[in-house]
Amino acid sequence: MGPSTRSRLRQVGVTVAVLSLASFVLAGCAGQEQSGTPAHQVSVWVTGAGAGASVGTIEVDIKNVDLAFSQHDPSGQIRSVCALLASDAGIGNGNLPTPDPELSNDLSTAYATASDAGTDCYKGAGSNSKLLATSATERARADAQLAKAVDRITSMTGHVPSTTTTTAPLGSNVDPFGN
Repeated sequence: MGPSTRSRLRQVGVTVAVLSLASFVLAGCAGQEQSGTPAHQVSVWVTGAGAGASVGTIEVDIKNVDLAFSQHDPSGQIRSVCALLASDAGIGNGNLPTPDPELSNDLSTAYATASDAGTDCYKGAGSNSKLLATSATERARADAQLAKAVDRITSMTGHVPSTTTTTAPLGSNVDPFGN
């Protein structure tokens, strides 16, 4: 072998070594939700994404919209709670995907429905009874879809995720499943 062939082999060897090292480093960067059993992956995702609190926030938003209507609040206040529902649904959707495609689909559908409910409520507040009726139907549907997603989490992990919207004191060891 001539010097140029050895030099070329050395370059290939160095390149292979660097690429191998890079692949090990990148594999080590994979999140915990990407390793382990599907139940473990979803459990880690629920914790990291704050999924239970996200679902709980939207459930509270839906109740607040219903309460605002039942109390005949002014249209400006109704628009505020409707906008919050749409906004929180968008935030929840930003936590997707989950490690489980079916759960991702369930949550994506629920968040989209909740967002539509908030948007239709906002646009209809004070003047458009058809949009308000559509929003009411969407809120009920979103609530059922969120329950389906929580059921999926529960069936996969064996734990019901806590959907509380309060935060734990600093330094506490909070179990996202409320155990």
